[in-house]
Amino acid sequence: MQATTTAASLLRTRTADTARAPDADSEGAATADVVPNVAAVDSSALLQGQKAVAISHNGSVYRLQATKLGKLILTK
Repeated sequence: MQATTTAASLLRTRTADTARAPDADSEGAATADVVPNVAAVDSSALLQGQKAVAISHNGSVYRLQATKLGKLILTK
């Protein structure tokens, strides 16, 4: 599972001011989960149309997958 754009390069292109709370009237708005000054990457940018993607972190490989219900599962 090789993505053409790496998560690290996506994070480098984002700045802290682009991470903002979703609109209050948007579906699934989560105001309590928003952390100020933290870069956010949309899951669709990571998954790029795939059901799952491998993420390498500190020498370990993790699997990020989207469920049929639209939830995310991260496993080692």
